[in-house]
Formats: sequence, structure tokens, C-alpha cells
Amino acid sequence: MVWNSSDQSARRGYHHGNLREALMQAALVLITEKGVAGFTFADLARAAHVSPAAPYRHYRDREDLIVDLARQGFEKFGASLLASWENGKPEPKKALIRIGRAYLNFARQNPALYSVMFESGLPIGGSPELTEIAEAAFAVLRMACEAVAETIARDTRPPAMMMALHVWSLAHGIATLFTRPDRTVRPLPMRPEELLEAGVLVYFDGLAAVKKPE
Repeated sequence: MVWNSSDQSARRGYHHGNLREALMQAALVLITEKGVAGFTFADLARAAHVSPAAPYRHYRDREDLIVDLARQGFEKFGASLLASWENGKPEPKKALIRIGRAYLNFARQNPALYSVMFESGLPIGGSPELTEIAEAAFAVLRMACEAVAETIARDTRPPAMMMALHVWSLAHGIATLFTRPDRTVRPLPMRPEELLEAGVLVYFDGLAAVKKPE
């Protein structure tokens, strides 16, 4: 029996137990080059140097692969945010700003994963496991905002969820506009982290200046 090079590569992958990882890494390369929607399963098999049928041994279809990548991304993302929180030390507002920096750093260092997580049009609600992992990542930001809210006077204290959504929107916007490692990055006369910190501080100053209606 004669095998072609793709068959041999696939067999080597199975032997070492790393086919799934090889497929995921190949997908990230393709996403970097062509975008989330810019490749097929056939492209993936060629990039991973495996037979055309090999990807189906781990994934039902292309969306199944994207879900797996998103799961990996949100796990890594959530762990990074939680590590940067450091139990809110030395005080919650500074720790929240660290979370924002971690957000930007993740987007900068993992552009393909970030695209999968936020730009793939993936129906997160279609996968209970992915939904749980994505919500766990957001819960870190909400936890931080709850701690910050406790430092704000009650008559000006906003809901922690609203704060989390505002800070998330600010961080995501800056990450999307100013940290992409491609030609779409907009010029900025300061570091993205400085822009985010200034935005968060202005936001909290604004909250302190507004009182709830009687």
C-alpha cells in the first residue's frame, strides 16, 4: 500500500496524539492570514499537512472548530484578567485599570483568537460550555466593578453591571482600533494603555459628579 505525504503526516499526528492541537494552530495561522471566514476545511487540512478527512476526526464541521478555538480563547482570556486583578490590591480602581491593560495585552498578543472570540459571528449561546466559559471571563470584570462600586458614595453609585459593560466597551473599542497587528491600526499619539486608563478615570470622575435623582 502506498501513502501520500498527507497520509503520512496525519499518521504522525495521531501517533504523537497532537492532531487536534495541530489543527487548532493551523487554523490560527489561516485566520491571521485570511480572517475568520477566509478558509475552508480543505485549506485547514493542507495547512496542517494532514489528509482532507483528518479534521473530521475531531470536528463535525468548521463551526465546531471555531467553537473550540473560542473556548480556548476565553479560557486564556479569563485567566489573564483574573491574574491581573490580584485580589484588588492595592485598591480596586487601580486593579481594575490593570484588568484593562491585560485586556489590551491579550488582544495584541492573540489577534487570531481575539478575532474568533469577538468577530466570528459565532452564536455563543449555541454552546453551553462556551457560554459558561465566556461568562466566567466577563465575571472577572464584573467582580472588579463591584469592588470599585463599593468605594463610591451610595448616592452616586451606579449598578456594577452597567459599569462593567461601560469599561468592557471602552477596552474593546480601544483594542479593536489601536492594537491590531495589521494595517487597520489607527495612529495614536499615546499608548493604548494610556488612552484606556485616561478613559476609565474620566468615567469614574463623571460618576462622582452625577447624583441620582431624588
